[in-house]
Amino acid sequence: MSVQYNSTWRYSGNQLKRWRMKANVSREELAAAANYAPDTIKAMEQGVRMPTARVLDAADLLCGAEGLLCAAKDYVKPEKFPARALDFMEYEKQAISLWSYEVAWIPGLLQTEACARRLIGNHCPPLDGATVEERVAGRMERQALLTCTPPVALSFVLYEATLRTPQVDKEQLVRLLEVGRCNNVSVQVLPFARAIPAALLGPMVVLETQDRERFAFTEGPSASELTSDSAVVSSHTERLSMIRMEALGTEESALFIERMAEEL
Repeated sequence: MSVQYNSTWRYSGNQLKRWRMKANVSREELAAAANYAPDTIKAMEQGVRMPTARVLDAADLLCGAEGLLCAAKDYVKPEKFPARALDFMEYEKQAISLWSYEVAWIPGLLQTEACARRLIGNHCPPLDGATVEERVAGRMERQALLTCTPPVALSFVLYEATLRTPQVDKEQLVRLLEVGRCNNVSVQVLPFARAIPAALLGPMVVLETQDRERFAFTEGPSASELTSDSAVVSSHTERLSMIRMEALGTEESALFIERMAEEL
């Protein structure tokens, strides 16, 4: 997927960099103040990524811009995703392979719009209606990864609990079956009866980018971690492999999901 450049992003990013350098503020200092990774700040300064309101506010304060940087907020769109997930979303766009394991809900890449709206709308603290719709739209846009060219190798393992939540209806189960028929996608179910300790430690994603970088991502209620540390990535890969071995095969998983759909 190619990066979409935007003149407003480029100009805002250029001003951000100029003010930062003039004030002798390091990229790392700005990143820490805005709660972003330094590479994310770099991407914003280069115009590859949209400078967010949070970064502009932090930079305005650190650089003493007296509102000149904040003024750019009127020309950039709000974030579609929670800040802690933004870096992962950028690498996800560059993926050539992605392995996912979920224990509580259907992965965003596989959700129907209705399921996504139910999950996002059930946020704590509550989100306003406009934010819910922006995040639902963003989640649907991410699903272009399923059908992009060249194809991305995608593997999903779903703990049985993900299929039995109130947010999952027949339409969602049918969606899983449809996606599972794609040549580049595998969907496996890990039944309760086959759960191993490694499967109860939480969800995770391991992905490899076009530049052959490998990342591991874990997400919790209030904190997330994205890392390229080889030891951590190796550990997550090993755990995923153990879980995949215990899960039903793709054909058995499809039959499992079909039976659940028939019961609804």
